[in-house]
Amino acid sequence: MSKPPNLVDDPDALSGPLNDLGWVNVDPKAADVVESREYLRTNNGIRGLEILTPDQVEQATQVFYRDGFVVIRDVLSDDQLAFIRGGCDEVILEILSRDADRLGNRGSHRYSFGSSSLTGHWVHRPEWVMLIDLPTVTPILTSIFGSANYISRGGGGDFCLPGAKEYQALHADMSDRREFTPPDSSRSHTFGSFHDPRGKLNYRDLPCPYVCCNFLMVDFTAVNGATRQIPGTQYSQQPIPDLASEPEWMKLSAVCPAPAGSVLIRDVRAWHGGTPNLSNEVRALPNAEFYAPWFREPMRRSMPYAIYETLSEHAKDVCRFIVADSNDEVETGYREDIGSGRPQKKPG
Repeated sequence: MSKPPNLVDDPDALSGPLNDLGWVNVDPKAADVVESREYLRTNNGIRGLEILTPDQVEQATQVFYRDGFVVIRDVLSDDQLAFIRGGCDEVILEILSRDADRLGNRGSHRYSFGSSSLTGHWVHRPEWVMLIDLPTVTPILTSIFGSANYISRGGGGDFCLPGAKEYQALHADMSDRREFTPPDSSRSHTFGSFHDPRGKLNYRDLPCPYVCCNFLMVDFTAVNGATRQIPGTQYSQQPIPDLASEPEWMKLSAVCPAPAGSVLIRDVRAWHGGTPNLSNEVRALPNAEFYAPWFREPMRRSMPYAIYETLSEHAKDVCRFIVADSNDEVETGYREDIGSGRPQKKPG
């Protein structure tokens, strides 16, 4: 897709510093921003949030199945955290250099990593590949899925800049199979795979089919855009409320405080959404995504064979559906529209 006319380049963004690149066309000292910041600082965050350690595998599995998510601290060493941070920073600067007004691809000052990539993923970069088979996370995934034969879908994630003052609507990251034709296109897109022709079951009746592991690059705080999660909604058959009807307690159900180097492991069916980043730091959240052994959706061949060859045996097995043939070249880079024109999934 060509570059939209309202998307303006910002080559100065490449020289950083990263945390100075937010608050574009948004006044951090505006009365509504100050009021919202103080309200969040006082009220935001899940009360009694459980944060576990990598050795608590059984408890992590229980919390995951109870709440639809679980937070595990200390899954990245200092060196690993620095490595993935560096990769995120480089990608973020490249994306921002294409978006001077910080229009975002998920709302103002809010971006999906995956949507900006030509492949829809970032597993052509070693920083994201590192997240696929971490000794601190793999045992927990194996326990959640009840098997080590789960499947990598790839990896992406999201980030929000200072100045992302709006909430992202609650949503789920998967749905039953459906067709969707964008208003500016005649081509139909298929989202989702599960379909019961009897009409008796939907994707929320299934055991967990799809897990996303989001890795915290900075501490989640009350004011820097921590993800909000609504506990226990992974099986809910109720309509997901829009922003106008969402109760206040849900808007304040943010996964904070939580330390950098943690992982937020999510059942993607659980209701979740972005919150305002009214701080002075970029909040990046790269991810690795996995399907249950019994679940399939179309997967892009987004991992170059040369990178695949460097993986552990377990990671090779997990990545067998996303690795390109040894004779094929994976076309990598950034979408001209940075993903802002990509068809969006509607809430599940």
